[in-house]
Order: sequence, then C-alpha cells, then structure tokens
Amino acid sequence: MELDERKAKILRAIIQNYQETGEPVGSRTISKFSDLKLSSATIRNEMSDLEELGLIVQPHTSAGRIPTDQGYRLYVNSLMEEKEREVTEMKEFLIQRVDRVEILLKQMAKLLAMNTNYATMISGPSYNSTKLKFIQLSRVDMQKMLAVIVVDGNIVKNTFFDIEEDMTDQELLSLNLLLNSNLNGLTIQEINLGIIKKMEEEAGIHSSVVKHVLDAVADVIRVDDDVQIYTSGTTNIFKYPELSDGQTASELISTFEEKKQLTELVQSTLESEGSHGIQVYIGEEMPVQTMKDCSVVTANYDLGEGIRGTIGIIGPKRMDYEKVLDTLKNLKAQLEGVFKKNDNNP
Repeated sequence: MELDERKAKILRAIIQNYQETGEPVGSRTISKFSDLKLSSATIRNEMSDLEELGLIVQPHTSAGRIPTDQGYRLYVNSLMEEKEREVTEMKEFLIQRVDRVEILLKQMAKLLAMNTNYATMISGPSYNSTKLKFIQLSRVDMQKMLAVIVVDGNIVKNTFFDIEEDMTDQELLSLNLLLNSNLNGLTIQEINLGIIKKMEEEAGIHSSVVKHVLDAVADVIRVDDDVQIYTSGTTNIFKYPELSDGQTASELISTFEEKKQLTELVQSTLESEGSHGIQVYIGEEMPVQTMKDCSVVTANYDLGEGIRGTIGIIGPKRMDYEKVLDTLKNLKAQLEGVFKKNDNNP
C-alpha cells in the first residue's frame, strides 16, 4: 500500500503522538504540527480515509484515533526504507571521501620524498570515531538481528547477532527509539553503568538486545588496526653511508615493505600526548627497533569528523631538521586545507 504525502505525514503524526502519550490522537492535535499546515477539517477528512484503509481506528465514539497493526506495519516499512537510504548515502559519501584522500596521500608521499631526499610515509585515514550518530535495528529473521551503527565521520558498521525471544514490530521500533534517545551523541566513555542499567530496565525481556548493541558499539568506537601506509623514497636511504650498511639497509627496507612496524609507529604517534603537533624521534627514542640508527619526524593531520593520520619523514640522525620541520608544517596545513576545500566543492 502506498499513501500520498499528506496521508503519510498524518499517519506518522498520529503514531508518534500515540507513542508519546498513549492516548487517542485527534485532528486538533495533528493540526499543531508546524510542517503540516492543514486545517482541522482537512485533517479529519484525511483521517477518515486512513480509517477506511484500515490504518487507524477510533476506539471510542468522539475519541481520537489510534494506529492499527496495519498502520504500524506501513509506518515501520517506511521508516526502514528511510534509514536504508540514509545508510546508503553515508556509505557512498564515505567511499568518495576516502578515495579522494588516499589519492592525495599517495601523491604527497612522492612529492615529500623528492623534496627532502629522505624516505617518507603517510598513513591513510584512521577513523578515531568516538561519538555515535545513530543506531538502526532490523530483523533478518525470527532469530537474527542486524544492527547498523553510524559514528562520527559517517562511518557505517553492520553487525549481526542472534536473539532468543520473539519480537513484534512495535517492540523493535521501541528498542530503536530507546537506543537512539539514550546513546546518540555519546562517546563510549560517556555510556556509563547508570545509562546501561536504565536502558536494560526499559528494554525488559529484550535487555539482551541492548547488551549485544553495546558490545557492537564498543567494537566500532576504536582506532582501526588495519591502517593503510603509503611510502616513497625508500632508496634515498642508500644516499647516506651510515644507513647503507648491508644489515641496516636490509632491516630498513624490510620495515618499509612489511609495514607492520610502521603501523605500530603510526598508532603510537596518534595516541601520544600532543598528537596534533609534530614529534621528533632520534635514534634510541624510536619505538621501532629497526630504525634505531635513524631520526623520524612525524606530524598528525586532522581532516575533521574523526578522520586522522600521520605523516613521517625518515632519514639519518644528521638530517636537516629545520628543513624537515618546515616541510612537515607546510604539508600538514596544505593537506588539511586542500581536503576541506575539496569537501566544500564536491
């Protein structure tokens, strides 16, 4: 069944009011919805049509209307379609954004190596997405549930889990409202025991669903371990005698090829104090054992909405620190500026 826009809005208004008050909803109440701008008489006519369609019912003479099961079904189906469209749009936005950033990062790694004559590395976006934007629960079948979790940066994560008890459409809708009204805009640190206990009590027999969702949220709100690292100028290492020794050079080349230790360096840099500034590691200060004969200068870039990463220049201890620091400061500013400019002009 498809409704015209006006009937759909009135049906939604009736359901939302009934959810809030538990009382039958009259035409005068609906007329107060600012986005409808309809007279009470027009609303009464539309409500009569909705009643004939079996979507609402008048429980008592001269009382307002309440939704029928069929009305709830139409509302829930419409709501699910809206959320699916939102998730699809967010995924497309994310893919476009990541593609733009990663192409730019690869180009910058090459330019940086050419301009400094050192080896360079730039990590792809790591989504340090700490705040929830919304959660959408939907039933896959009677025993399986899908939770779509969207966090800062419009990062979308899907997780499936099993449920033991049956759940009606109304109960599913209520759980969605419960989760979003209590969790949206919070970080994982802000989701305290008081909030969890309150939600589990309100969820009643479906408290296990709340637990599953919270576990999934905790898994989403963390720095992704699978960080993409772009490198360039590795052969520049051989220009410096102290680094071109067979074993030293071999270890450095291996580090750049395998990238596992570079990933550890990036994560250490992102998590350290002063992570928005520039850090200099000299010799033994390096957290990566194979780079103890080098100096590494890193800067974290921040593209907003939880999208962050690290730029690094690797060279001998006698590197030109002044030039490297100036280069990194300029590159960090250009990267953030170019991305934000592109983001405003898609």
